[in-house]
This record gives sequence, C-alpha cells and structure tokens, in this order.
Amino acid sequence: MTQTSTSNREWNSSEYHRLSQPQVSWGKKVLARLQLRGDELVLDAGAGTGRLTADLLQALPHGRVIALDVSQNMSRAAREYLQPQFGDRAQVVTADLVNLPFDGAFDGIVSTAAFHWVLDHDRLFDGLFRALRPGGWLQAQCGGGPNIARLTGRMAKLAESPKFAPFLGNFPSPWLYQDAEGGAATLRRAGFIDIQTNIEAAPTVLDDRKHYSEFIRTVIVRTYLDRLPDPSLREQYVAELADQAATDTPPFLLDYWRLNLSARKP
Repeated sequence: MTQTSTSNREWNSSEYHRLSQPQVSWGKKVLARLQLRGDELVLDAGAGTGRLTADLLQALPHGRVIALDVSQNMSRAAREYLQPQFGDRAQVVTADLVNLPFDGAFDGIVSTAAFHWVLDHDRLFDGLFRALRPGGWLQAQCGGGPNIARLTGRMAKLAESPKFAPFLGNFPSPWLYQDAEGGAATLRRAGFIDIQTNIEAAPTVLDDRKHYSEFIRTVIVRTYLDRLPDPSLREQYVAELADQAATDTPPFLLDYWRLNLSARKP
C-alpha cells in the first residue's frame, strides 16, 4: 500500500480485522501454494492485522516472519495479535512497499490483497527482488484485471454528480489492477524468472446492507471518504452505493478478480 498522505496510509485496523474474511480466504489459497522447509525467513508484504501471518508462522515451526505494513494502526494490531503466540518469531515493521529497507534478506516473500494499492509496480517489484536472497521466491495475490468493475463504475458516476464532484471529481484511482500479461512483464523487468501469473474470479456476496456498507467503508472506499468534508456526506456516499448494490442479482455482490503472481530470483 502506498499513499501520499499520512491519513491515507491509516486504516481502521479493528474493523478491518473483523471484516477481512474474504481477504483471509483468498490468502489461505496463496499459502497453500507454498512449499516450505519450515525454517525460512519470510516477508509478509502488506500484512495488515496479521491474520494470515499467523497461518504462515504455523507453517514455519523453525522459521521467522517479518510482517510489514505501511499503516501504523495495522502494525500495532499485528504486533498485539502475533507476538503473544509467536514471540520473536514474529517481527512487525512499519514501512512502505516502495521503500523496502531490506537487501538480500529473505528466503521468500508472501503478499495478499496489498500490491494493487501500489501505483508504481516497477518500483515495487524492484524492491521485492532486491529484498530476496538468490534463489528466493515470491508468491502473491492482489486485485487485478476487471476487479470490482461494477462498484468502481458506480463510484465514477457519483464523482461526476453535483453533490460529490467538488471533492471527488478530480480524484485519481488509488489502485492499479494489472492483468496477467502486465504483471508478468513487470516481474520480468525486475529480473525475476520462473514467472507464472493468472487472473481468477473471486465473486463475494456480503450478508446484507449493513455488512456491505461496513465492508466497503472500511476496505474499499476509505480514501474517497477521507476527501468528503463531513460525516453526513460520507454516510450519503456509502448509502448511495449500498442502494445500488441492493438491486443487483444477487444483492450485495462484489465482483472481485484476483491476480496471482509466482516468481523466483535467480
């Protein structure tokens, strides 16, 4: 995740921890792809509150994980969540993914639901490549292709409306959704080999209007809400998106698409 202001870096970590089951379920599929000895040093790049980091540590009984996130709130929550159970095997670092403070440090890098928040993927993958030891591996997943296209289309129309245009009319997208070919090309430019990428659908239906509203407020549209000047306008923004989602078939469907990335450093 990389944003230009401190406020945009920060998340409501307690709400994210409660609501992030879709991200956790996708991340478990990434972890299932790993072939571990059990003693590796691994970077969890964009670790959030550490829910998946805990699963990764369970698979590394003699290893260690550096859980990295740009958000101070997320890092604090991850530290509280991980260290009572894993102690020194779980270290938490607050840093930006495009300014990784590592050189030749890791046997592997795992990342889920983070890379699409970074707008400069060449710089991102250059840093990841540099952080790996020779022979080190990358297994990652992020938003890709037509990810949440229905929702972003509705957000674009709201941004043109008289109510929201003064605040959102010129707001650039905070996400980069690469397709499989673009992701592979970026990895190749960074120096990676044994590259495999693909896009998969991950449609997610939320329980009801309340769940949908909480989820998009915390996980998806928070940077847009930060630009709205008062709570009532923020509530109106979320309510209008929820009203439209209620008419879908099925209601409250998020058309998620995931970009899977697998590669190795020579």
